[in-house]
Amino acid sequence: MIELGIVSVVLMATRFAAFGRKLAAATLILLALAAFSPLGNLLLYPLESRFPPWDPSRGAPDGIIVLGGSIDTDLSAAHRTPVVAHAADRLFAPAELARRYPNTRIVFTGGTANLVSTDSREADYSAPILENLGIAKQRLILERDSRNTYENAIFTKQLVAPKPGERWLLVTSAFHMPRSMGIFRKAGFDVEAYPVDWRMGGRDDLFSFTNVGTDGLGRTEVAVREWIGLVAYRLMGRTGELLPGPAKD
Repeated sequence: MIELGIVSVVLMATRFAAFGRKLAAATLILLALAAFSPLGNLLLYPLESRFPPWDPSRGAPDGIIVLGGSIDTDLSAAHRTPVVAHAADRLFAPAELARRYPNTRIVFTGGTANLVSTDSREADYSAPILENLGIAKQRLILERDSRNTYENAIFTKQLVAPKPGERWLLVTSAFHMPRSMGIFRKAGFDVEAYPVDWRMGGRDDLFSFTNVGTDGLGRTEVAVREWIGLVAYRLMGRTGELLPGPAKD
């Protein structure tokens, strides 16, 4: 939207000034909708509601996979301490699960998403946080080479070599769960969804307006990015369907 605004300003200085003014007006309306209207919630809800909360009635899982995405590796390296930028629930949830299921293996998967490779790996900074939350060091398995969710699935499967009949939980943000489950399924790693880090309360928030523009813009950006990811991964053949859902019994 910022780019559209810049283009409209440039056009106003040319013979296409009339079109530039119309584009500027349209951009402002779109920006207002993204910031204050329920647009972000409407885009997020199908993602966050796709998988229900995990049902513990089937008993203890054999392993828990935690997707990276919480740690800012650049800031962590700069300050020489873990810096949690967002999605802290991805770290809190496995700590609680580890206490509930003391014999379950815990895998954290996350390297760096930087285009230019660095020595800063999210797994290295997440490990001490998980240990401080009560997970014993010997229970942690770290996958530190993946750069995206596709590599999370491929590298984790190679690392843990899941056996037939084993049950593994996948912990990630609720909005990210459909794409993550689709990727793991396509990689041949059958996992159970354990969604966390919700960005909206549920159906009651579908048509809620906000008077804090940054909140609306944040939800809209997260949702649009995830929908683009779903489309891209489907086109690349990394998922078997556009919007993966719960497995059919």
